[in-house]
Amino acid sequence: MNLSTMRMSKLVACLSVVAMVSGCASIQDSMGGMSKGGGTAVGAGAGAALGAGLGAIIGDSSSAALIGAGIGAVAGGIAGYNWSGVKKDVQQSGASSLGIDVIEMPDGTLKVNIPSNVSFDTGKYALKPALLPVLDSVARALAQHPELRAKAIGYTDSTGSAALNQTLSVNRANSVTGYLAQHGVASSRLTSEGRGPSNPIADNGTAQGRAMNRRVELFLYAVKQ
Repeated sequence: MNLSTMRMSKLVACLSVVAMVSGCASIQDSMGGMSKGGGTAVGAGAGAALGAGLGAIIGDSSSAALIGAGIGAVAGGIAGYNWSGVKKDVQQSGASSLGIDVIEMPDGTLKVNIPSNVSFDTGKYALKPALLPVLDSVARALAQHPELRAKAIGYTDSTGSAALNQTLSVNRANSVTGYLAQHGVASSRLTSEGRGPSNPIADNGTAQGRAMNRRVELFLYAVKQ
């Protein structure tokens, strides 16, 4: 089988997966299935299935885990969710003015992307004061909606040793979840992970790009009850 045929086969398989996921969501909607948080359930594993389909097109099996940071697989049964209230509260806590993006992801999670300029000093993992009101709003959301969970993923740029960057990324992710735990969120609802310089979102060859890559991505997601 030549390369073109293989790529076409992957594309057809992906489209089939996406169609299946969309169909399941439509069936759920027509049945009026709602999560306790007010969002429409889209079926167990839908986010993971969509991620797998996108990974097939990209041609990298690891890419499936990058869709929503693998939250679909972590959650087991992820549910669709109406994020409008939570998203508004986080944005009004100062996120917008700080350059913190609050994004609803295709897999049903809500991503709070925290850049380095408001999160940590270079080489450090102590939280900056400007970030705390934003994390307070996340803690409130988790307290008000017990079906929600959170996962923090820390990243670094490519400078320095791999071991140092991995440790730093883990400590930064732990700082975020640790703050949420200190503000009333049960540790069983929180997870953290460090991925060092992997998955860059900008060019590590420039100072601006490296600053963008030094970040913490905080994902909120709802589990099926």
